[in-house]
Amino acid sequence: MLLTYAAMRTASLRPLAPALLLLLTAPAGAQDPGAPPPASDPRVRELIDAVSAARIESDIRTLVGFGTRHTLSETESDTRGIGAARRFLEAEMRRISADCGGCLRVSTQTSVVSGERRIPEPTEVVNVIAVLRGATDPDRYVIMSGDIDSRVSDVMDATSDAPGANDNASGMAGVLEAARVLSQRAAAGERFGASIVFAGLSGEEQGLYGGKHMAAVAKEDGWRIEAVLNNDMIGNISGIDGVIDNTSARVFSESPAAGTTEEELRRMRVFGGEVDSPSRQIARYVDRVADDYFPNLDTMMVYRLDRFGRGGHHRPFNDEGFPAVRIMETHENYDRQHQDVRTDDGKHYGDTIEYVDFDYAAKLTALNVATLASLAWGPPPPEGATLSGAVRPAATVRWQPVDDPTLAGYKIYWRLTTSPTWDHSLWVGKATEHEMTGLVIDNFNFGVAAVAVDGHESPVVFPAPGR
Repeated sequence: MLLTYAAMRTASLRPLAPALLLLLTAPAGAQDPGAPPPASDPRVRELIDAVSAARIESDIRTLVGFGTRHTLSETESDTRGIGAARRFLEAEMRRISADCGGCLRVSTQTSVVSGERRIPEPTEVVNVIAVLRGATDPDRYVIMSGDIDSRVSDVMDATSDAPGANDNASGMAGVLEAARVLSQRAAAGERFGASIVFAGLSGEEQGLYGGKHMAAVAKEDGWRIEAVLNNDMIGNISGIDGVIDNTSARVFSESPAAGTTEEELRRMRVFGGEVDSPSRQIARYVDRVADDYFPNLDTMMVYRLDRFGRGGHHRPFNDEGFPAVRIMETHENYDRQHQDVRTDDGKHYGDTIEYVDFDYAAKLTALNVATLASLAWGPPPPEGATLSGAVRPAATVRWQPVDDPTLAGYKIYWRLTTSPTWDHSLWVGKATEHEMTGLVIDNFNFGVAAVAVDGHESPVVFPAPGR
């Protein structure tokens, strides 16, 4: 059944999963944790309601109107090519910043690529970046990204029309709309704790070059990136598989993380953790936000870096060691991707705007907005988490205290080892260790998250084996 964005907003919430019947005890002498913070924040619902399908449609139409946004296309024209597209995006980010009293730091990142199979001659690859600086923890970053460029069947064809309406004007329009909605909180005098970054990345179709450059700069500058939400195709609801669906989305995440050492893999064989990378925890976070705030949006967590044999702009961040996921439609239509615009035997090919569902793009944009806000309003994740309890009916989780002015305490999570999501949790207040008795550690995975006074949480941290 198809549901409009308006209907999605008014439907009832999905009930929470029942808790396991376990005897849960704290260490001797531990203080009463008190009542937990609220489970949801009405401000997030206000942000969701503020997302506009009409504005997203307008931005997609503008980007499609540049004819082609191929990385090797025209850069001098104001009406056609990648240069016109990125100048539009920069100007729009600056206009959004002006509307919030200059709350965004807007800039471009430029790298010159040459000698590559898909970029043989020296070519500027330009990213457009806007940063909404955090009030209490500005060096912690959460990022939403989309791709500026487009292509047709021949990856080197820089002159033919390549509308790229869904791939990826939809994701790029979502980034612009997220910037509008979230920046208005700053305009109203309300700040987020962490910094939120809105990124338009170039060179994706030619080899992920914009993302590689941004990720390398972030690593060199010492950014503490908590999450990257890469949005690549968020506007198609009619799949090549014949399914029409506007009530689900996919979240791709890799685990183990890139750069996992042989020693770490060896320990995973003994203690687990092969499906609990930081990126996988971000995917679970997105899923929980969807469950809490979007009753008619189900997220499918895909245990894979990206689609089979394919790639996206979250990968360069993974390669540099940052948690990053890809958010996209569930049912792709390959006839409307990377195709010359044409009609063969009465069948349409090409990524044109009449096949973009703007309400659905708004729904996935709102999912990003809710996730970014929850992360940025929440505290940073605990560090130094460990787990112990072998050969005894108990599990003890320990962690280092989080230094954050919003901190209310911590929450222990656990799940069966076969479950994709954190299904059970226990509020433990400001303790920095907790023993759970009456269960066998072998049967469950555990984690810990920091919780703010308004209920927003950090990503769950999967504990290392400890004594």
